[in-house]
Amino acid sequence: MLRGRDILLNLMALCAATAAAPANGASSLTPGQTYRWTDDKGVVHYGDSVPSEYSGKERSVLNGEGVEVQHVEGHKSGAELVQQTKAEELARQRAQHDQTLLSTYVSAKDIEALRDERMAQLDGQLKASSTYIESLATRLGALQERAMQFKPYSSEPNARRMPDELAEELVRTSNEARNQRKALEAKRAEEADMRVQFEADIQRFRELTARTHS
Repeated sequence: MLRGRDILLNLMALCAATAAAPANGASSLTPGQTYRWTDDKGVVHYGDSVPSEYSGKERSVLNGEGVEVQHVEGHKSGAELVQQTKAEELARQRAQHDQTLLSTYVSAKDIEALRDERMAQLDGQLKASSTYIESLATRLGALQERAMQFKPYSSEPNARRMPDELAEELVRTSNEARNQRKALEAKRAEEADMRVQFEADIQRFRELTARTHS
């Protein structure tokens, strides 16, 4: 059995070990290691322990040669977590897109060929839409000329009231022309976006294949 003096010495050693443990919850440092952290003013600090007010901040553990051997992430705010989640999702989408490029195309010329095919299709649609809009404009002009013979457009005192079917046709043709013009502008925007996307894919494919072959 331990004597009273031995028990007292053991208790003192235990208390000393507890007091030496890091108060910030970080892992104990091995001899020669150092913490590195940055305060709220952006000043970098080094020490064998991190002050309690920075215990939740990002920090690094350096060995005796100043090389980082461990990195401890700091606690993030709600906004920082949202931003991190968005960045991770973008990175995941980018990686997935890269994999799709590499598994779909053999060379950049394949992407260029598909680009030219899609652009030719869109160009045909744009030309057809433009032709239709021109026909609507001609038709609307003829309807407006007819409408000038009736009230309220005619200045003749004996002019008749515009027939309902003519008024309806004017409104219908005018609306159709406006909608077609909007659709044409949207199609042109789609064409521009598609061209940019294809160019980006071609550039990215070349970067990926250059890494593979290097």
